[in-house]
Amino acid sequence: MSGKSRSASTTIAASPSVVFDILADPRQHARIDGSGTVQSTVSGPDRLALDSEFGMDMKLGGSYKIRNRVVEFEEDRLIAWRHVGAHRWRYELTPTADGGTEVTETWDLSPYLLPARLTLGAIFGSRTEKALAATMVKLKQAAETDASGR
Repeated sequence: MSGKSRSASTTIAASPSVVFDILADPRQHARIDGSGTVQSTVSGPDRLALDSEFGMDMKLGGSYKIRNRVVEFEEDRLIAWRHVGAHRWRYELTPTADGGTEVTETWDLSPYLLPARLTLGAIFGSRTEKALAATMVKLKQAAETDASGR
């Protein structure tokens, strides 16, 4: 895995718009969170857009609140946010020939200088890789459930 990021991918039997609707709704983030740290949405819009801010109740050891800002956005294709740290949580969606979606979630450390990247990767990398994979499982289940109800 690159020192600049950790990623996980899956193919979902749902259109990019169905998948993106889940990702762009901060109230659904706890539904798909594979890390177990996202507890609920504290504040924010019903639908995210570039520069939207949203807050989350989190728990990792102790409970805390975190504020995020959307820093990349392309409808049905890309959404990424960051909090006080420089790293980003990015979701890239690619339509498949059969009407589904290939999704890649990336924990992007590239904004950091090498020492910080290495330190964050050493401390959180393994846990984050497991969480990314678990998020892909939950996102797939959520999107396929939502698609079957449309």
